[in-house]
Amino acid sequence: MPFPSYQALLLVDGYNIIGAWSSLKQNRDRYGLEAAREELIESLINYAAMVAYQTKVVFDAHYQNTPSYHQEYTPLVSAHYTAFAETADTYIEKFCAGFRNNKQQNRNSRLIVATSDRAQQLTVAGYGAEYLSAQRLAGDIEIATRKMRQKKRPRKKSSGRFLFNSLDPVAQQRLQEWRQGR
Repeated sequence: MPFPSYQALLLVDGYNIIGAWSSLKQNRDRYGLEAAREELIESLINYAAMVAYQTKVVFDAHYQNTPSYHQEYTPLVSAHYTAFAETADTYIEKFCAGFRNNKQQNRNSRLIVATSDRAQQLTVAGYGAEYLSAQRLAGDIEIATRKMRQKKRPRKKSSGRFLFNSLDPVAQQRLQEWRQGR
């Protein structure tokens, strides 16, 4: 596995996150697993673009007798569906081991695993990876989204600390006339 140089690689245990976020759980229960996967991936696409993380979501085969496959959504976000009888945990552990072995080449690279499975968190930490809980990832996504909205919001030009300065010229003229008793 070649690892390009980037700020961080985020591996997401897809079904673990779906099971931990109430909005995704409700979506899964109401519309099915595919809808919850799509919502998670859409959230990660936006987040990855904001923080510039290479993001890979890993999903179990989930009782499908299919070979593993990989799907690219954007240059920063992809999903990996494991083969039948391979768990996302196993895939993530193998990936972490491969990443650690190649870390000599990529000393500046970070590997972050998003999961709330405590055993998985300890395992990936043993490989030198960082981990985020599902709730922490949700919070980070929310913070990044808020920051992006604030950047996009047009700033009003401050024209001083007085209310008069924020009025349009016509209102300023009327107020001036009123103050002078006209």
